[in-house]
Amino acid sequence: MPYFDYNATTPLSPAAREAWLRATEESWQNPSSAHRAGTRVKVLLQHARENLGTVIGCDADRITFTSGATESTHAIARHLAKTLPADTKIAINPTEHLCVINAIRAYFAADRIVWLPVNEHGQVTPDMVKQQIKSEKLGAVWVMAANNETGVLQPWAEIAALCRSAGVQYVCDSAQWWGKIAGGGLVEADWVFSAGHKFGGPKRTSFLLRPIDQPNFQVRPGGEEQTDGKQHGGTEDYPGAASMVAALIDAERNKVMLESDRVMLRDRFELNLGRQLPGARVVAQGVERLWNTVLAVMPHGENSRWVARLDKRGFEVSTGSACSSGSEAPSHVLAAMGIPGDQMRRVLRISASWSTTPQDWDDLVEALVAVADEVKPADNVVSI
Repeated sequence: MPYFDYNATTPLSPAAREAWLRATEESWQNPSSAHRAGTRVKVLLQHARENLGTVIGCDADRITFTSGATESTHAIARHLAKTLPADTKIAINPTEHLCVINAIRAYFAADRIVWLPVNEHGQVTPDMVKQQIKSEKLGAVWVMAANNETGVLQPWAEIAALCRSAGVQYVCDSAQWWGKIAGGGLVEADWVFSAGHKFGGPKRTSFLLRPIDQPNFQVRPGGEEQTDGKQHGGTEDYPGAASMVAALIDAERNKVMLESDRVMLRDRFELNLGRQLPGARVVAQGVERLWNTVLAVMPHGENSRWVARLDKRGFEVSTGSACSSGSEAPSHVLAAMGIPGDQMRRVLRISASWSTTPQDWDDLVEALVAVADEVKPADNVVSI
């Protein structure tokens, strides 16, 4: 069955599965235990952290393993709310993942939040950030690397440089970036976080990068176990960490160099879609995006009907972010981009993987054309 919802989650990669099985069989002990077996697992956990630091290009001391992007988001937002001077504000991109927006609203008063303007593609430009740094007393800027709905890339490298020169902390959600595009340079942001299941790692695994000068940062305060510099309370999951690191190393070393080929496959799909399904259009087409992501506005019909009909034909797509696909509320991402409500209700998010073949893309176009007739409104019904 052609699966086109990889931005929601990915299967466990062979490298990750092998690492997880080996770790659960040989190194399942508690790394906080004082006996030799526990000490050995603690050493292995540090090795996993160092291996990750090597492949992404940062000091291992910046790395904290977490249970996912949502936990990382809340930990960072909570820490910034506690440590930034009370008279400073946080500037945030309005097209961030909903978990980020909810976290910021939970820990910061409304008058401390600055919503950055975005262009019609949902991008925060460096000039926009520069202007806000000049006009507001900012303590932090929060802009993602790649959007989970549209695939649009943000100019995070330029934003990181601006923030660094102004002495403003920069937070970058890179959950959709790792495993798709080479991660070099992302470590220049002060705070970076990921989601292991987005790049072939197990669910409930992730990593977070913090500034080296933030020794008091804690992901989730614990009790007696939180000693020896740990930033995370509870028993540390070495098998999960080892599996996630193996997945990312595999992606960084063996897959990301194929990006240009996959961009061509996506662009070919979009060209065929436009030719064979009049009225369909791609959001932010022509803008630099993730190679695997297409957010398409269908010519008619509610997107939920498209998803159901495609599912019957063996194609799995989504209506947007998996975390809000069951919600009746319109996409806040598309709203920020100024896309009309009637078009929001007709969008499909199509996200591929490294294993998606040219034939899979072609078959999806054929299925979309067939479903278009099935969901076409009657002649006496006005489509909205």
